[in-house]
Amino acid sequence: MYYIEKKLEIAGAHRLDLNYESKCKNFHGHNWMITIYCKSENLNQNGMVIDFTQIKKVITDKLDHQNLNEIFNFNPTAENIAFWIVSNTPHCYKADVIESENNKATYEIQD
Repeated sequence: MYYIEKKLEIAGAHRLDLNYESKCKNFHGHNWMITIYCKSENLNQNGMVIDFTQIKKVITDKLDHQNLNEIFNFNPTAENIAFWIVSNTPHCYKADVIESENNKATYEIQD
């Protein structure tokens, strides 16, 4: 099995739809640190699991410098964003989404 990981930093803003009082209900932004983990039993014709540039394009074209509430039809929590990344990045089985230094969410497909 071949494994790769790609780290990205994106800027994005959101507000969370919560059923309790929180300052996160207000529109605010983060410099998100994202790590994407991909794997494959075989390499493609170029000798790669997936080109790192392709991974960056999937994430930054959709998320970077965006109002995440306007582009997603779900509550843009770090957990939901991690799930979206895994679901939309080829060969991706895990994503870490760090919205601030002490707050990280991970989604991983369990085999």
